[in-house]
Amino acid sequence: MRDNPAYKNIPIAIGGNSARGVLCTCNYIAREYGVRAAMPNHHAKKLCPELLIVNARMSVYKAVSEQIRDIFQRYTHLIEPLSLDEAYLDVTHTELFSGSATLIAEQIRADIFHELNLTASAGVAPNKFLAKIASDENKPNGQCVIPPEKIDDFVADLPLKKIPGVGPKTALRLAEHGFETCRDIRNSSIVYLQNIVGKQAISLYHRSFGKDERLVEPERERKSLAVEVTLSQDIMTIGQVQEVMESLLDKLKYRLSKCEDKLIVKQGVKLKFSDFNQTTVEQRSDEVDVEVFSRLFQRAMLRANNRAIRLVGITLGFSTKNSLESECQQLILPIH
Repeated sequence: MRDNPAYKNIPIAIGGNSARGVLCTCNYIAREYGVRAAMPNHHAKKLCPELLIVNARMSVYKAVSEQIRDIFQRYTHLIEPLSLDEAYLDVTHTELFSGSATLIAEQIRADIFHELNLTASAGVAPNKFLAKIASDENKPNGQCVIPPEKIDDFVADLPLKKIPGVGPKTALRLAEHGFETCRDIRNSSIVYLQNIVGKQAISLYHRSFGKDERLVEPERERKSLAVEVTLSQDIMTIGQVQEVMESLLDKLKYRLSKCEDKLIVKQGVKLKFSDFNQTTVEQRSDEVDVEVFSRLFQRAMLRANNRAIRLVGITLGFSTKNSLESECQQLILPIH
């Protein structure tokens, strides 16, 4: 939209024009029709027949992301990128603007707009969890501040589905047990919650009180490497799956060669079926072993139940260091 004025007032999405493609993202005009990221192209077109789907320009996105990163560096060096368009910034010890995270966020958003002609949203809060939630509150081109004294009121009535990591299925399972908001979680216990969401219970209980002890990690470790492909036509047999796997191996090995000093600890596979449900299978491994991938796909195929396959993926898991815990910080999360 920035680079092509003809796109400014029409619904557009990124994702290529393949009928079997899936959208990467879309503008707010398209979202008014119900179009969303990760939606199949054909479904998006049904919701919005005027939708223009354009190809991604990854080289442009990377270049602009680097420009935005340079702007961040003016205010703090404690930056943890989440993706090309998101990052956590720790400004706890920044002296600019008398240390005001709110004013720093406003200035960063102004810099991005004036220098790159892009809007940005930001969340300002004492920890990562709250900053992430706040960043979504006033989009697009807005800012939300959660000072320490307002945390309790802000979090108490927060719907659980807004908590990162609580997907639709988990939210539904919690709702079936009477849990709709953080206030409901507070009135329960970790032990009871473990019967519903397993190991996620501890973090969910802490989040319900607005607690998050994670540090901003400027040198964030890569935990995994994955390559996958959405097929132009569905396939049905293990032989076809293995042919696709072999075509992905070179790409996986090439990307692995760019990951220096990474210790492989597991291999995994992924299948997405024609009904868009998916399954993954993993096992421990210390190298790229084609036979391991083959066995994992055989196990995954047992779950197909006569469904055709539309996507095939292979993954590697890496050994990682234990993350340190931190004291309360002021953080902002700009999203352009």
